[in-house]
Amino acid sequence: MTTDSRPNQHRELADQTVVVIGASSGIGLETARQVRAAGGQVVMVGRDPERLERAAAEVRPLSTTSLDATDTDRLGQFFSDLPGTVDHVISTAGGPSYAPLADMDLAQTSRHFGERLAMTLGTAKYSRGKVRDAGTLLFIGGTGARRPAKGMTVTSALTAALPAITASLALELAPIRVNLIAAGFVDTPLSASLLGDQLEARREELRASLPIRRVVGPQDVAALALHIMRNEALTGATYDIDGGQQLLSQ
Repeated sequence: MTTDSRPNQHRELADQTVVVIGASSGIGLETARQVRAAGGQVVMVGRDPERLERAAAEVRPLSTTSLDATDTDRLGQFFSDLPGTVDHVISTAGGPSYAPLADMDLAQTSRHFGERLAMTLGTAKYSRGKVRDAGTLLFIGGTGARRPAKGMTVTSALTAALPAITASLALELAPIRVNLIAAGFVDTPLSASLLGDQLEARREELRASLPIRRVVGPQDVAALALHIMRNEALTGATYDIDGGQQLLSQ
């Protein structure tokens, strides 16, 4: 007989409530699952009402809200309508923008960049009166664009901006704790949609090259998120989770 000692088997979030923005799939859905396994309650927020409904049927949250988190007016109303305080907020919403300069639609690029920053700052601004002292505001970013590459200009700028924003917010929102998880490639539905028929080749490449000899999955990122929620000494920091991807020469 084997004993499953994964962190999400402990009820260390009992009687705590976590708002998960981007909860209908990928990292957000897995975080909601692990919060429930750890004894916590979940408020699930997602853009697609049908996917959110399917996810909620599995997780059994306190409540669900369908909204686009880039709509900061609706985001503000959502937090205003929350009854009482919550313990933690995690935002997994938002995706990367890849385009070489020659093919870049400047209006679309400007909109993407502005919406991502507004969503991050809006989540911080509107949740500040709802998260308890020593609770967590947690964002998901990335590591892949730290190394310059063609087509990565916008994503690289956001990758650089989010740690600085996180550190400043940790001071401004204290004693609420603010942290950032910077993930490398994670095997999620978003990754599948971006890579299409190249997905399996990418998986095989990572299995062969990463020091951990496997692909990072949503369960890995969610486990880190729960650790950050539980450990009340953590704030203002960026936590990388990429299986050692940054250690590789290419």
